[in-house]
Amino acid sequence: MKVYHGSYTAIHEIDLTKCAPKRDFGQGFYVTKLREQAEIFAVRKGNRKRTESVITEFEFDEDVYEDSDFKILVFPDYNSDWFDFVIKNRKTRKIAHNYDIVEGPVADDKIQTRIQSFLDGVITKEEFFNQLKHHEPSHQICFCTVNSLKALKKADYKIIYKVDDINEPIIGQLVHDYQIDETKAADLFFSSTIFGKLADVETKFYLKDWQEIYKMLKKELNL
Repeated sequence: MKVYHGSYTAIHEIDLTKCAPKRDFGQGFYVTKLREQAEIFAVRKGNRKRTESVITEFEFDEDVYEDSDFKILVFPDYNSDWFDFVIKNRKTRKIAHNYDIVEGPVADDKIQTRIQSFLDGVITKEEFFNQLKHHEPSHQICFCTVNSLKALKKADYKIIYKVDDINEPIIGQLVHDYQIDETKAADLFFSSTIFGKLADVETKFYLKDWQEIYKMLKKELNL
């Protein structure tokens, strides 16, 4: 199966010690079978680093699911077990499990906000899942151990997007118009549907003037 990793640079060698902790499935190397999802993540990382956005493609050997040498956990969908597992991993920098590979849906920006609301006692677990009923499909596989990397082989990489000047004026305008700090403005923009469309080269949104993109963003955010 082809899987993809979106970043600001091509991945030539995987070093698990450099992977960020407190992620959905713990510290590890993450890929997805959904190329569009990887592209959006790559553009977001590229914009924040002010560099290129790169998709690295891998071949994932699915035979490992039948191999007793690998300990694998799969969540077919958002469910209570997934929720508890993500909460456990996001609350500690230490390894919270002993699986080689974990597969399941993603806790994206909107879901992370809801998870934080749960941790803060603002919503219940039941309310969390009620809000997920219309959430778009997502997918990720986390390679958690050196052993797990045997199932992953690099195939190719492609620069999909070169950062231009469109993001900076939009974020600056949000700061000016709504008296918010730059971090808040960036989070609003990078988590928006409009940014997702901007990240998708097929939409050609990156060819539009930033003022036009800004108007569309304000309409989406009801600002």
